[in-house]
Amino acid sequence: MTRLPLILSATLLGAFLAKDALALDFKSVGAAPAIMYDAPSEKGRRVYVAPRGMPVEVVLTYGEWSKVRDAAGTLSWVSSKALTPKRMLVVSAANARVYNAADESSPVVFTADKSVLLEMLESPNNGWVKVRHRDGQTGFVKAGDVWGD
Repeated sequence: MTRLPLILSATLLGAFLAKDALALDFKSVGAAPAIMYDAPSEKGRRVYVAPRGMPVEVVLTYGEWSKVRDAAGTLSWVSSKALTPKRMLVVSAANARVYNAADESSPVVFTADKSVLLEMLESPNNGWVKVRHRDGQTGFVKAGDVWGD
């Protein structure tokens, strides 16, 4: 008797139950720039300074420290106090178009160059994210043109 079907069933069930455990936790650097370290301590080596509003994916929390991944995929540690739950996105496309509605046939409200920060106003829906530029303009951008959602 083969155990392969039983093993596959258990694996699929485990993956189904663990899907919430794999949910991504995004936050942003708060009102002040944050020093990113190579270890969860101020005695660690300073890797770089993250600008305010920069989105990060929280990979792990260890005491008062968070291990985060940035848009470039770099892993570093930051004081958890330096992060805010406010959701920011960074444009990853060369020239992202922000539309009046979640539809490419709607008028373009503005365009955003690569690395521009946008505030996420609504969670992604059908491949679109509602965003606001710091100048106040709002619209919908394709989820694939931004990082941090």
